[in-house]
Amino acid sequence: MIRLHHVPFTRSFRILWLLQEMGIESEVARYSITDGSLRSEAFLKISPAGRVPALEIDGQVLFESGAITEYLCETRPEHGFGRPPGHPERVAWLEWIHYAETMAHLIANLNLQWVFLRDPATRSPVLLKIETKRLALTLAPLERALAAQDHILPSGFSAADTMLGYNLLAVPHFVRLDPYPAIRAYLDRIAARPAYRAARAIDGPQRFYAQDFYELTDA
Repeated sequence: MIRLHHVPFTRSFRILWLLQEMGIESEVARYSITDGSLRSEAFLKISPAGRVPALEIDGQVLFESGAITEYLCETRPEHGFGRPPGHPERVAWLEWIHYAETMAHLIANLNLQWVFLRDPATRSPVLLKIETKRLALTLAPLERALAAQDHILPSGFSAADTMLGYNLLAVPHFVRLDPYPAIRAYLDRIAARPAYRAARAIDGPQRFYAQDFYELTDA
């Protein structure tokens, strides 16, 4: 049995999507960030930090989306979503896999400020501006790469796309993508993938963000 512990529209979508790309069926155990289920004793035994994703597979439990992604690609190489040692794109594949977390921690900080603080008066305008600017700066390397090729790596779609592609679903809520035509075209290509559409159907409608765009103000 394969079981994915998942919260819709969070980093666990990376693994939901990759499983769909691989054609691997899994049971999806759903949680909520706000109802305390991630802090339950039972879940903390699965994921010690109380975070998703966690994946039960091959008689063990893995957590952290990057680690799960690498494990799936290394144990199921026939799908071609990894780049094994010795492959000319191995270093780039690893770099982009982990670059996804450079972006994701900025998204998480903005989520905390915009989505999870109950009292808007407690938001920090300075922090919001800094983190939004830092997030925008992370888009420049992606724009350059995607201006030259259809996917993150020159050879084609890989698990680097499932790691970074998730981020790019959240980024437009904080950074306008008008200056990034290559990223916008990439998102259109991603959205046309059958496995992506299947994963979004399992995930359900986006309810994480209450606003299409969170506008910075000088207040």
